[in-house]
Amino acid sequence: MKPTPSNWTRISSSLFYQDAGKAIDWLCTAFGFEVRLKIEGDGGKIEHSELMFGDGLIMVGDEIATARKGRAYMTSPKSIGGKNTQTIMVYVDDVVAHCERARKAGAKITDEMEEHDYGEEYWHDRSYGCEDVEGHHWWFCERLRDPKARS
Repeated sequence: MKPTPSNWTRISSSLFYQDAGKAIDWLCTAFGFEVRLKIEGDGGKIEHSELMFGDGLIMVGDEIATARKGRAYMTSPKSIGGKNTQTIMVYVDDVVAHCERARKAGAKITDEMEEHDYGEEYWHDRSYGCEDVEGHHWWFCERLRDPKARS
């Protein structure tokens, strides 16, 4: 594979919100994202943004501002009855502290903290699931054992 553009991840996801500006602030407070770029259009609508979490990147925008050729397929779950087509999974250093931070900021915890141990040959994670302010689903994990790291 060719290298990615400088300062860009191989894969990134885009999320759309009815109020992307509010969502960006909330994602930073609740989950620990950092704003790398935020481009505002008419009326303060977010045309494009880039939020970083470690070496991971997501893009966040307003659903109306990003509609293309009259097709509003870039939509917040809040606008379509809470439906989702993806869950974003993020590895964090301390998932217990992260969960408390998210809960304190108002995240709806959909799956309480749980450990998944697949045996000595495989990994052992601790994780929780939640919904953000407009219903996007997130899964936060901490790796407790990684047999590949021992090789």
